Amino acid sequence: MIGLIVNPVAGIGGPAGLAGSDGADVQRRAAERGARSRAAERAERALAVVAAGRPDEHVVTAAGPMGEDAVRSAGLRPIVVWHPRDPSSSSDTTDAARALADVGVELVLFAGGDGTARDVAAGLPEAAVALGIPAGVKMYSPVFAVGPGAAGALAAAWLDERGLPTAEREVLDVDEEQLRRARVEPRLHGTLRVPYRAGRTQARKAATPSDEQAAVRTAARGAASRLRPGVRYLLGPGGTMAEVARELGVEKTPLGVDVVLDGRVVVAGASERELLDEVANGPAQAVVSIIGGQGFLLGRGNQQLSARVVEAIGDDPVMVVAPEQKLIDLGGRPLLVDTGDAAVDARLTGFASVVTGPTTTSIYPVHAPENEGAVHAT
Repeated sequence: MIGLIVNPVAGIGGPAGLAGSDGADVQRRAAERGARSRAAERAERALAVVAAGRPDEHVVTAAGPMGEDAVRSAGLRPIVVWHPRDPSSSSDTTDAARALADVGVELVLFAGGDGTARDVAAGLPEAAVALGIPAGVKMYSPVFAVGPGAAGALAAAWLDERGLPTAEREVLDVDEEQLRRARVEPRLHGTLRVPYRAGRTQARKAATPSDEQAAVRTAARGAASRLRPGVRYLLGPGGTMAEVARELGVEKTPLGVDVVLDGRVVVAGASERELLDEVANGPAQAVVSIIGGQGFLLGRGNQQLSARVVEAIGDDPVMVVAPEQKLIDLGGRPLLVDTGDAAVDARLTGFASVVTGPTTTSIYPVHAPENEGAVHAT
């Protein structure tokens, strides 16, 4: 028996450029910027994989937007065991997790980010098995599937095979206020036991070691030397992009997306809506780096660079910049994109030319786990 918990506001701060979604004030500001949570939608996508093979499956869940709605939308049958407050809060997530465990749910799926993982872990007993459907802004913890389709594939396999091998994984979270000041210091908040199958779950985010900073600067110089006049460059978050900004002589918004045109910042800390407006004004290209250890280019911490923005840019939408060691550290695993739009993800797959220096590039494979998880639901 599987269960589902959805954080109905998870990820709302991403498209708004707010580096997180925790707190009522942040959620209000995100809504004012036109952002919305995609947690229910991504939960539904995961459950659709289960429904494809088990259309009569029951899913234990919380009422309304905390799970029941997504279960019904996926065509499955909800068993409601928790009724959250309105509006719901993090304590409802913890209480819902406890309620699912109390009725014997064997695998708890949850849609959200690191904060949701932390709340779920607080409500589950040590032996419980859980898996995150990635739907937050920041997902540093290795307790998430690489995409909704992969989460659904693991849940389907769990049901078909009456369980899977599991691994104990860390639940990591950061203080979002500190995060907005570029102080990325994930703290351990416990562990979750996660079903394991190679290629289906994401790795822990890895920081760039101090002895690699020279290589980061070399890659940044390579990116800066490739920028063309008259093109709007959408500089993504992260340390490598901060180095690109230094090479250009401009100030970078910590963990935000800035629009740079002809050597000056025209929009700082842009939201998805602002990026769409800028892209409509002329040629543009997103410039991103790789999340260390995980390999994600899009869909983790840079949701402002959405599928709609990528589509609006048109040809050659993304420049990838990274020191060679970051690629080596992936151990042969591909780079990943998870925009939430299967067609856009498919367009970005294949091979990327990764800028590693002023005169050097590396050709590296790019996969879309969302598409692959939905196809290979075994």
